[in-house]
Amino acid sequence: MSTLQAEPALIRHLGRADYEPTFAAMRAFTDARTPDTRDEFWIVEHPPVFTLGLGADRGHLLAGADSIPVVQTDRGGEVTYHGPGQVVIYLLMDLRRNKPGGKLYARQFVHKIEQAIINVLAAYNLAGERVEGAPGIYMADGPKKGAKIAALGLKVRGNGCTYHGLSLNVAMDLAPFSWINPCGYAGLETVDMRSMGAAAELADVQQALAGELVRVLAHTET
Repeated sequence: MSTLQAEPALIRHLGRADYEPTFAAMRAFTDARTPDTRDEFWIVEHPPVFTLGLGADRGHLLAGADSIPVVQTDRGGEVTYHGPGQVVIYLLMDLRRNKPGGKLYARQFVHKIEQAIINVLAAYNLAGERVEGAPGIYMADGPKKGAKIAALGLKVRGNGCTYHGLSLNVAMDLAPFSWINPCGYAGLETVDMRSMGAAAELADVQQALAGELVRVLAHTET
């Protein structure tokens, strides 16, 4: 049986914004929220920045990385890159509200986020897939099978409140990905929708992915 969350997340468009103030704003929002605070999805495009997860090894920053700012965060995961031409959506949610009689567990949450990305890629005739033990979305077929096109990095507090989120590469300068071991995997190739043959406008993908996340996360199975 499917149950709808009473009030879907509010979508905010932040435009292009520096990473550090956005990170601070996410934490402040989460600190201040109450059980009645509406969930929010923040859509943003960042200037070039490398971010480190709690388990990140700075050894995964390679030659060339010193030309781009590096920010330590409190999300899960390793090192990733954000830059122009990439959809970033931060998910500020209370997972306890998203499953009748309980909560949406972190593993279910990640699975739903990944499914939303796969669905949006499919709308552009691109096949994405999960890889066991490696959060994110990877190309499922073709000459670039196994290349990464989307990343996830989340923070779930003990009270069930989340922040950070996901990124989907649309039309980027991909060179900075070669200056890191993306998500800690040496030699992992990174692609974007443009290099995979999808002519997509950033704003269109932002809207499509935000809408699909609202749809997927508003439904829970009981």
